[in-house]
Amino acid sequence: MSFGRKPVDHDVSPSDESVSATNVREHVKQANKALTEQEALLDKEMPPATYRLPGNEDTVVRSVHYAQIRQTVFATIDVSSALQRTRDEVRLDVEAIIAETVVAEAMAMTQSEQKLMGQEILNDMFGVGPIEPLLQDDTISDIMVNGPDQIYVERFGKLELTPLKFRDNAHVVSVAQRIASSVGRRVDESSPMVDARLADGSRVNVILPPLAIDGASISIRKFSRKNLTLQRLAAKGSLSPAMARVLEIAAASRLNILISGGTGSGKTTLLNALSRFISVSERIITVEDAAELQLQQPHVLRLETRPANLEGGGKITQGDLVRNALRMRPDRIILGETRGAEALDVLQAMNTGHDGSMTTLHANNPRDALIRLESMVLMANGNLPLYSIRRQISSAVHMIVQVERMRDGTRRITSITELAGMEGDVIVMQELFRFNYDAGAYEEEVRGTYDSSGMRPIFSERARYFGMETALLEAMHP
Repeated sequence: MSFGRKPVDHDVSPSDESVSATNVREHVKQANKALTEQEALLDKEMPPATYRLPGNEDTVVRSVHYAQIRQTVFATIDVSSALQRTRDEVRLDVEAIIAETVVAEAMAMTQSEQKLMGQEILNDMFGVGPIEPLLQDDTISDIMVNGPDQIYVERFGKLELTPLKFRDNAHVVSVAQRIASSVGRRVDESSPMVDARLADGSRVNVILPPLAIDGASISIRKFSRKNLTLQRLAAKGSLSPAMARVLEIAAASRLNILISGGTGSGKTTLLNALSRFISVSERIITVEDAAELQLQQPHVLRLETRPANLEGGGKITQGDLVRNALRMRPDRIILGETRGAEALDVLQAMNTGHDGSMTTLHANNPRDALIRLESMVLMANGNLPLYSIRRQISSAVHMIVQVERMRDGTRRITSITELAGMEGDVIVMQELFRFNYDAGAYEEEVRGTYDSSGMRPIFSERARYFGMETALLEAMHP
């Protein structure tokens, strides 16, 4: 069944009301006051927050005895054989070797220091070196290694500097290569950049010198064990309950949805939450560069790209996988992130009976998202007329959801916008919800309100077909 789009004579944004000169002066006065307060806060040189390890433990990899003890342990224990045993089993052997070495060499080390050293050595054997305990901390969402001397984490939306360090740059490179090789990829001088994922689903990016001037860099976006729902996001203040209800109806009504936002704004989290409203009877195919989506349905096929081999061949792109997915009888195709020429394949999939498809892209607002989508389609075929591209976008994409990471670290949905067809050569948009922040209250915490436009959603006809029109209209007037 096809659902036409009703013509809309105007864009979303209501025109500004005229204000008196007195109101203008008062507005300027308040704005200047807020700006002064903001500048005062920015002028304070605030050092980065410091992350403390559980138990208040610091790293020991640069202690005076570490290199000697580590060398003794690795010379005594065969690592390949050790990896066939459990960590606890090997820990007993490592601790015994450390204790014997400390006595034999008359080293001045406490029991606590010996235990810490054993943990560090085991982290090198079984895990990812000094950052292994950070992977176990569920309060951490991102880990950023800036060479051997700086390891930052993100907790609750804020960056914190840890006391952890690597031995040297070679140690960082060794860990990076171990991560890459564990998923069949490589990173070295000839291929100094790689995207990969850990066994738990965490996403990893590595870049080596000389591209990384200050030493090898490892960036880890941790796999969240918390399966966030729209209701939980609403409880956290990321959107209003009414917005959650509208998004639920949009996903269940098989709208093609584009999630737009900056890096670390919560696009993938929202995509996972929206996917929960896909029927268990549907066949879903996901396409990603590094698999991180967590769909709960029973009939899901996960596809992942492949980089080129040593000879430069064998590369499989997202576009290749999307085109192949169309031959696999999908009900929906979900692309983890649209970032290049595959945009044309995604639009064609949305326009050829695969309603309910979803994807994300990087953009600052819904209008910029359309511009970026146009640019990516042109990367696939530079000969397509711009008008033709816009018509294809306007017919394929039903809704754009804008997410933003605020200055206080919170993540919010700042706009839910529908596409309403074309007027001339311009794609018309209708905003359903917007987050309006309080510009006059500049504090560390961003404050504001989630406001409904009160307009009748264009997809209400589709919602009626799925038996949800009444619920949709009620959500628009909370």
